[in-house]
Amino acid sequence: MKDILIAGKYRVDRKIGVGGFGVVYSGTDLTSDEEVAIKLTFVRDNPEVLRCEKETYEALAGGVGIPRVRWFGQECDFYVLVMDALGPSLEDLLNYCDRKFSLKTILYIADQAIVRIEYIHSEGFLHRDIKPDNFLMGVGRQGNILYTIDFGLAKEFFDAERCKDVEGLALGGTRRYASINNHNGREQSWGDDLESLGYVFVYLTRGSLPWQGLKAGTDAEKDARIKKMKESLSAEALCDGFLPGEFVTYINYTRGLAFDDKPDYLYLQRLFRRRFRAEGFKYDHVFDWTEKLFKERQSQVSSAVPLTRRLQRRAPEESSTNVGTARQPRSSEKILEQTCS
Repeated sequence: MKDILIAGKYRVDRKIGVGGFGVVYSGTDLTSDEEVAIKLTFVRDNPEVLRCEKETYEALAGGVGIPRVRWFGQECDFYVLVMDALGPSLEDLLNYCDRKFSLKTILYIADQAIVRIEYIHSEGFLHRDIKPDNFLMGVGRQGNILYTIDFGLAKEFFDAERCKDVEGLALGGTRRYASINNHNGREQSWGDDLESLGYVFVYLTRGSLPWQGLKAGTDAEKDARIKKMKESLSAEALCDGFLPGEFVTYINYTRGLAFDDKPDYLYLQRLFRRRFRAEGFKYDHVFDWTEKLFKERQSQVSSAVPLTRRLQRRAPEESSTNVGTARQPRSSEKILEQTCS
């Protein structure tokens, strides 16, 4: 795909991801030299999916943490969606941070993720595929902002409401994070997005979920085994030894929502904000990956200077480097550039 131009101005550079409904490439806007994300899907494969996703992005345009659509159209055998480039996903960052986030980072993520989902719901949409891969950090001045992407399975609540009494629906989204209602063949609603988010929190602190790796002969059998385990594991069991009681409350609350129950998003936010303050954390926008990158860069700078020169720079009474005045790289910097390339 390299050196292919989209709409005469967007150059396709390299593949960065594959989804259920297309392939995502990193590209360049040749008129501004800005990096962009380019999603392509074959016209013959689910021709309306990318168009519907584009329309969802446009309906949500202007919301914090919603990427901007730059261009949509058909090029040869592809439908193409060009959007602003973003940073690494929470899945990428979890790998970078040795498969575990601290409580502070998870509380930061929870605060923003609930706000994103509330906004999507307030505009009349259900995401229906909440998972770490679909949350990305911004770049540049938006580097502290959590973005929500991939609305290929999104549905307007009005459409979902018409099917709320239908049973036996196929599992939608990603089974690992699917709600119990979703496993039971029921139409998804507001609470299902939030329940899936609860499993994301557990995954980000444990590094995996208890139902990962279950073996089965068919997909249907695997779905049934995962469903059975989810139903048998209480919120307390999921969080025990990993997350405080606020997350137990969150999961129990979201599991208990009926189809027509409108979630109290502010209540959920306040749960986590109280815990953040109780832990004595500072609102400094320093995530686990920010801190790790800073330490790595410190180490690189230190090792690049000969030991004798480093010793000579110290005042006689000093025994360690004063890092208090060193510039920490802002979490707005595009981190993991090398691992995401």
